[in-house]
Amino acid sequence: MALKRDKISIEVFGPSTAPEAGRNGASRADEAVLILARLLGRQIAREQFERKIALERRAQKKRPAGEDA
Repeated sequence: MALKRDKISIEVFGPSTAPEAGRNGASRADEAVLILARLLGRQIAREQFERKIALERRAQKKRPAGEDA
């Protein structure tokens, strides 16, 4: 699998004086945390899957050619 490198754009906003902007900022932060958690979870699952497949391939290489299980 080829490594994909994408550029990430980050926008920085200064503090706002409006009271509802604070609540909106918190929900945006929550959304960002959930997105990061989802990405991390997918990466962990992908790595576990790749390890499992690699172990299965190694086990099949060690098994004699005439055996089917």
